[in-house]
Amino acid sequence: MLRYILGRLLTFIPTFIGVTIVSFGFIRVLPGDPIIVMAGERGMDQERYNELMNQYGFNDPLLVQFWDYLTGVLQGDLGQSFVTKRPVWDEFFALFPATLELSICAIILAVMLGIPAGVIAAVNRGKFFDRALMSTALVGYSMPIFWWALLMIIVFSGTLGWTPVSGRIDLLYYFDNTTGFMLIDSLLSGQDGAFLSAVRHLILPSIVLATIPLAVIARQTRSAMLEVLSEDYIRTARAKGLRPIRINGLHALRNAMIPVITVIGLSVGTLLAGAILTETIFSWPGIGKWMVDSIYRRDYPVVQGGLLLIAVMVMVVNLTVDLLYGLINPKIRKR
Repeated sequence: MLRYILGRLLTFIPTFIGVTIVSFGFIRVLPGDPIIVMAGERGMDQERYNELMNQYGFNDPLLVQFWDYLTGVLQGDLGQSFVTKRPVWDEFFALFPATLELSICAIILAVMLGIPAGVIAAVNRGKFFDRALMSTALVGYSMPIFWWALLMIIVFSGTLGWTPVSGRIDLLYYFDNTTGFMLIDSLLSGQDGAFLSAVRHLILPSIVLATIPLAVIARQTRSAMLEVLSEDYIRTARAKGLRPIRINGLHALRNAMIPVITVIGLSVGTLLAGAILTETIFSWPGIGKWMVDSIYRRDYPVVQGGLLLIAVMVMVVNLTVDLLYGLINPKIRKR
């Protein structure tokens, strides 16, 4: 097991280096000068422009800039935002609870609906429920997030008026963000209606963000269940006269959950990628909207640091899933 863990940890090194190169190069291939963007409509003279270029190191060769960036990352320094002058670390962890809250609600929704849908489809293979559920999952997986989000806003916020359009809570409520999680903070505030307002603001973004993971989990659950249902021990359980709910819910689903758990862990990357569009459309103050705004402002440290932190989080989750997979199935450790 130790050899297996060390082997997975060693894959971190080239992946981390690759991520730093991508995060460094991504923002620099975009058109636009960060110094001119910082100047805004006021503009600046050539002397001040050259001074800022030297101050931020933009006159140095790219290799020198990358080395300075990599050295700072290895020392735990991701730099300061050009706009707010705050450390990237502070901004990231101030906004991350909003994204984490949205992602947790989305993955809970995806798991609670995706696994039962996959089980029902597998048990009713080739029948109406199977075709209907898998067709719906295919549509959900193929649907562009930005179009789906706008459609939900038009129907449920604009036409029916059931949910708010944007934000995390109504402007009528004000309290300290003790934990950063609006559901918890609104509940602790004791203000009437605050928690309900936070829930109503969370409904549409969670549904939109959960759509793709839900479809993937449903299809993977169906596939895994069909494979398990064809095993000999399932036929033996049926021959013994066990109830279908016990066979499908206890024996089959438990053994089918290994690949499903893997897919759930890998869905974290999908959630973080989808959060960028979802948070932008719903004006959700998380790291996704923060990253988009920083790209527009050519805020190099924020974009570099944000991409790196998100990538490292996905790498850690994938590593955890690999280790859990190896723990559950000892045969995996020998590969």
